[in-house]
Amino acid sequence: MRRRDFLGTGAAAVLLVAGGAVDGEARETAGAAHRIGAHSRLLFVSGQVPTDANGEAPAQFSEQCRLAWRNLETQLNAADMQLRHLVKLTVFLARAEDRRREREVRRAMLGRIAQPSVSVVVTGIYDEAWRIEIEAIALA
Repeated sequence: MRRRDFLGTGAAAVLLVAGGAVDGEARETAGAAHRIGAHSRLLFVSGQVPTDANGEAPAQFSEQCRLAWRNLETQLNAADMQLRHLVKLTVFLARAEDRRREREVRRAMLGRIAQPSVSVVVTGIYDEAWRIEIEAIALA
């Protein structure tokens, strides 16, 4: 399998949860509570990178952000979910100076739709052309 084929497909896994939360109560973490019920579905989305179907990444960081978000939305839609189902995001940035712009794009994408817990990690990313990668967990 070529690297482009692997990266272009993205990856997501759905976990169907049997049973409910402990004593019927939602678990709380970092000020947010998410109820896991008898028919809840958890979706774990691997890092979505800023590449199109041809494996190309835009040069501009803002465009990379929007493309990574579109790729994330594609994975959510494939699992019959939407942005509103996001409960946890991990955003990897290649450059610390991109933090402000990433936050602006993320807030524009999510608006009041969802308020997931967010971790931002500044680190090296697999491909030097990429400046962002987004992992996510969604609950429906």
